[in-house]
Amino acid sequence: MSLKRLLTIALPLLFMTIMQQGVYAQTRNISGKITDSRDGNPLIGASVIIKGTNAGVQTGTDGTFSITVPASAKTLVISSVGYAGKEIAITESDTYNITLVNDNAALGEVVVVAYGTRRKSDLTGSVTAIGPKEFQKGVQNSPEQLLQGKVAGLQVTTGGGAAGGGSKIRVRSGASLNANNDPLIVIDGVPTDGGGVAGSNNILNTINPNDIESMSVLKDASATALYGSRASNGVIIITTKKGSSGKPKFNFSTMLSVGQVTDQVDVLSADELRTLVKAQGTESYIKLLGTANTNWQDEIYQNATGFDNNFSVSGSVKKIPYRFSVGYLNQEGVLKTNEFDRFSTSLNLSPKFFDNHLSLNIAARTANTANNFADEGAIGAAVTFDPTKPVYSNNKFGNYFEWLQVDQNPIDLATRNPVGLLGLRSNTSNVFRFIGNVQADYKLHFFPDLHVLVNLGVEYSDGQGNDNINQLSATNYKTKGRFTHYEQWKRNQLADVSLFYSKELDAINSKFDVLVGHSYQDFLSHNNNFASYGQDGKIIPGTTPNFKFDEPRYRLESYLGRINYTLAGKYLLTASIRRDASSKFSPDNRIGYFPAVALAWRINQDFFANSNVVNDLKLRASWGITGQQDIGDYYGYLPRYSRSTPTAQYMFGNVFYSYLRPAGYDPNIKWETTTTNNIGLDFGFFNNRLSGSVDFYMKKTEDLLSQVPVAPGSNFVNLLTTNVGNIENRGVEFVLNTVPVRTKDLTWDLGFNVTYQKSEITNLLKQEDPNFTGIDVGGISGGTGNTIQKHVVGYRPYTFFVYKQVYDPETGLPIEGLYEDQNRDGKIDAADRSLYKQYAPDFLFGFSTSVSYRKFSVGLAAHGMAGNYAYSNVNSERASFRNIQNPINFIQNTTTNYFDTKFYNNQYLSDYYVQNASFLRLDNINLGYTVGKILDNRANLRLSASVQNVFVITKYKGLDPELSNEGIDNTIYPRPRIFSIGANIDF
Repeated sequence: MSLKRLLTIALPLLFMTIMQQGVYAQTRNISGKITDSRDGNPLIGASVIIKGTNAGVQTGTDGTFSITVPASAKTLVISSVGYAGKEIAITESDTYNITLVNDNAALGEVVVVAYGTRRKSDLTGSVTAIGPKEFQKGVQNSPEQLLQGKVAGLQVTTGGGAAGGGSKIRVRSGASLNANNDPLIVIDGVPTDGGGVAGSNNILNTINPNDIESMSVLKDASATALYGSRASNGVIIITTKKGSSGKPKFNFSTMLSVGQVTDQVDVLSADELRTLVKAQGTESYIKLLGTANTNWQDEIYQNATGFDNNFSVSGSVKKIPYRFSVGYLNQEGVLKTNEFDRFSTSLNLSPKFFDNHLSLNIAARTANTANNFADEGAIGAAVTFDPTKPVYSNNKFGNYFEWLQVDQNPIDLATRNPVGLLGLRSNTSNVFRFIGNVQADYKLHFFPDLHVLVNLGVEYSDGQGNDNINQLSATNYKTKGRFTHYEQWKRNQLADVSLFYSKELDAINSKFDVLVGHSYQDFLSHNNNFASYGQDGKIIPGTTPNFKFDEPRYRLESYLGRINYTLAGKYLLTASIRRDASSKFSPDNRIGYFPAVALAWRINQDFFANSNVVNDLKLRASWGITGQQDIGDYYGYLPRYSRSTPTAQYMFGNVFYSYLRPAGYDPNIKWETTTTNNIGLDFGFFNNRLSGSVDFYMKKTEDLLSQVPVAPGSNFVNLLTTNVGNIENRGVEFVLNTVPVRTKDLTWDLGFNVTYQKSEITNLLKQEDPNFTGIDVGGISGGTGNTIQKHVVGYRPYTFFVYKQVYDPETGLPIEGLYEDQNRDGKIDAADRSLYKQYAPDFLFGFSTSVSYRKFSVGLAAHGMAGNYAYSNVNSERASFRNIQNPINFIQNTTTNYFDTKFYNNQYLSDYYVQNASFLRLDNINLGYTVGKILDNRANLRLSASVQNVFVITKYKGLDPELSNEGIDNTIYPRPRIFSIGANIDF
């Protein structure tokens, strides 16, 4: 039996075995209901804890609770966010009706920020924190997917529907052109390595979302500046669940899901293709038509099943709080042969010593992931391959039909059989990841206001795999297959030491805290480089690595300081600075300083202190500088040499010799810096039943780390990564959360966020050049070296650069090869291409709502974009008759878009293919039912069901308007519609 099936069976059995164990002796069960003192409405999720322990339960959707207490228990402690806590004496009664008074404690919620925590009411920067209640529901294999549509200014775009696949994450549009635009991810105080590891297309999928307690998105420089050189693109802090004192509490959750492809690229059926070729094709191509009726997209897709089982236990052993969890996920992809497995563990220990003067938090998380990567080239091949041909044929290429020459070898440039691409390739990997740290907080005995903080952590990733193409495959028939092995490991070590001092000065009605610290981080990679081999054991030409292995390494050493000051509980100041030194830069440019300052005024304390309507009204303003140091794995300021490729070797006798050639470098390369200004207003009315925020921001990035053309002879390359150019980002974010209905049995929550954003390149050169027209970007399939986008001063990055199509006034069809003479010089040439639309949206928006009625709940979530455009490379490459009658004597299919153009030749650069890709996607509809007590009142059971990717509303004519690759649509891995059912049991 396979490991994944064994675990799928064993984990539920383990749970059932534990469930049979007896409850503690000499106990009794008491129950009750907790309501709001104002209107009698039930309080959902209120905590009921036995005083002196951490044993407790939470109220259900109807406000009721049931708890088993020992005979020695005397008091229950009742608490709920936004309400004053209460202690209830345990009497002989078994039933208690309890009311709580609203005290606006929501503003006292603790939010995780850079190097610490802050009360929500004391935040001066732009920070959004969400927890399990707000997370996206359903099947979420990777943590970032929990945030989709939930945070203003945050764009999470999955790369498609691949099992375990990753996402493009952008906070306020990112700040760079060519450097990394991903935010910094911090997990329990450990800033992680931003890159992936061999064998994983998404290193974040090694974190089990079920272990996450909260996620904080830090957006402005005031919130991010303490992370200095890596914070220009925002910071996402992931906090995992911790243990608590008391008797063991168990949780088991399980989910079963099925994913389906709901839409396909519109291509011609076999009959439609035969009709078209017979009507317009030549005799030689008509003879190539087959008699089959194959839907190639049906052949490569499948219904994908998934299992997600998680078990956790928390409590304390000899006053040491702990939490341990184990999870197993098995997820198939809708593309056949695609599969993702994850086995994860998490351990947290939180002991305290010396009369609670020393607090430790010890965390260790491991994940073993196994990937079976399908050959995604099959997606494009299924769109293009001739549907008049069968899947199988009697030949030497695995009996998959292939286009053959007279000598019965495959036509080299012909499209390969998509089913054969999947069936004859085995691309598997195994990745191990460990993230662990020890955090110590020592409150000095002789000076208790001063804390010594130490954080020692390590992140280790090890990936290896094999990408093998069967010797029967037509893809590598000349070498009789291809066999490739790869290995890589990465290590990230962290050592932080800091001092934290806090004090309240009653004489001047003030309080403040100061943090000073030193941080050291060491990043090391080890890459084993292997050649690829054919079936005969010989190295395949062109695959010889430059080195057998290499070990890129860099270090960061930093000093940081921050002060928070509050006057009269309503005037707040935060100031911070970080000094970073990175070994990626030369000694002359190694050090960067990243300051920030923020002010806030709680207006309601001055004007609405006694108001029953205004609970919160806070004005915020911040300024700060952050950095970017992403220049790859090598030291860009040092000259270096690389070995020539097999296509550039020198022959001496019968032996080919490689030679060393210089690589490009810039001895003066330095930090990319981003200056951010932010003004925000937080508000809360009617006991926070109506709350939200509005933020205005502007980011200016200078000394962009860009890859730009350089003059011939000025360096060893024609494209060099250097500091050149500036870019500006500005935007407005608006968030509104409401509780329109809250009665005894019914609660309705509603949340909405919208973001307006705009980016503009303001400089791309170090010196003026009247002949410079911008940088060509956005490579597309089809032709040789075609690009469809451009970076130009005064425009957004990745603006489409196209010809203006001319249309037939009678038929409305585009006229092939006829474009507008933009410069009116009497000819159509490259000078007539113009900048037209952009891929980045003007607006992002997210919406969520939930309704709870007694034990039932229903919720939905949606997100969308507006003002974004996409280039349909699917149609520009395939929707032409030349694509059907390929000149090298084979037939391909075309999309139905051909009938809208009637193009014979491809028109890659026409603006006809740039389409409005605005959309609204209903991400999730979820249902829940709280069964309540089961198994003789030993456990609480909740059932759930959900549908994900319910529908998309858009004008875009392609398969999916939501693209992760700068707006170029070329056969995206389809996002499936997922149906899931689950159960969650606490006992």
